[in-house]
This record gives sequence, structure tokens and C-alpha cells, in this order.
Amino acid sequence: MQRYDPGRQALALGIAFLAGMVDASGFLTGGGYFTSFMSGNTTRMAVHLAREPLLALLPLAIIAAFVLGVAMGAMLAWRWSGRHKAPLLGLVATGLALAFLALAAGFAPGYLCLSAVAMGIANNVFTRDGQVTVGVTYMTGALVRFGQGLAARIGGRDREASRGYGRLWLALAVGATCGALLHGTGRLVAPAVVTALAAALFVAAMAIQRRPG
Repeated sequence: MQRYDPGRQALALGIAFLAGMVDASGFLTGGGYFTSFMSGNTTRMAVHLAREPLLALLPLAIIAAFVLGVAMGAMLAWRWSGRHKAPLLGLVATGLALAFLALAAGFAPGYLCLSAVAMGIANNVFTRDGQVTVGVTYMTGALVRFGQGLAARIGGRDREASRGYGRLWLALAVGATCGALLHGTGRLVAPAVVTALAAALFVAAMAIQRRPG
């Protein structure tokens, strides 16, 4: 996180907040499946395979959709290297808009899969030399870096590289809380809000992308 200027750090926090909202909405809409937490979906798929194999099809489809989104985002990030943030966030907003339409039509599995594609794409927004530098939809790595920073602070070592990861986790947690609260007001409210938020992040990324850093 610290390698980026404040504007890009704020963008990363905004995407993490968005991912939290999308994941909470998907979890509540889809009966316990995730749109960005693929470890959880993998566990649910495995449990279904052991007990009721047909139920494993939905988490498998969501995982495949997420991987497809990651692959699409990676290829486009390579193609638009150095200027990929805004286009990718434009695709994220488009994917979430399509997910909203799927849910409005009563097709919850389509909503989950399209949201997963969007979240897969989002993980390529912060990349360098083909490698993800900030994971914005999964927080285990961020918490590991945060814990390493705590250890460095206690041990009197340099903790510069681990700064900011606690904020990243907090952004996702707050986003998930907001997503859950919005879900309680109507099943289409959270999907509509996350689509608007993704569009706002796209506009912000266009402005940030014009600046060096």
C-alpha cells in the first residue's frame, strides 16, 4: 500500500469497501455464497460434494466466474499496462450493472456469477509487472501483512512495507456492514448502490490515472 500515493491508496480502500458491500449482498441474497471470498465457496462446494453433489454446481459456477474475471482483467491489464485502472473499473461497474439486472429479473445465480466476474476483474486494478500488488477483495494476505507490521513494531524493526493493510481490512469490513444494512431495506437496494459506487470509482480512477505515481 505504501508504494502508492494518497490518491491511489484511497482508490484501493474504495475498491475494498465496494468488495465488502458486494460480498455481503451476495452472501445474503444467495443463501451463504460469496462473490469474492473463493476460499469460503470452495469449502461449501467440497461439503456439498460430500453430502449433496448437485448443490456443488452453484459454488463451482461462482468460482469459475471469478477465475474468468481475473483472467479477463489480467489480459486487459497487460494490454493497457500503466493506464489500466480506469478501464478495469469501468468493466467492474458494467459487470455489477448486469448483475443488478439479473437480480431484478429474478435470476439470483446470474447475479452471483456476474458479481464474481466483476470482483475477479477488480483484483487486477493494482498490479505491477503482471503481479497483484494490493489484493482488494480478499483480506487474509492483508491481515498477514498487518500482523507482520505489529511484530516489526514490537521488535523495533522497519514496518514501512506493512503500513496501510489494517485500513484495507477495515474498509472491506465496513463495506460488508453497509451492504448487509442496505440488503435489509430491499433486495435490489445494495446492488443498485454498489453499481453507482463502482461508477464513481471509475470516474475517480480516470482523474487519478492522469497523475503520476
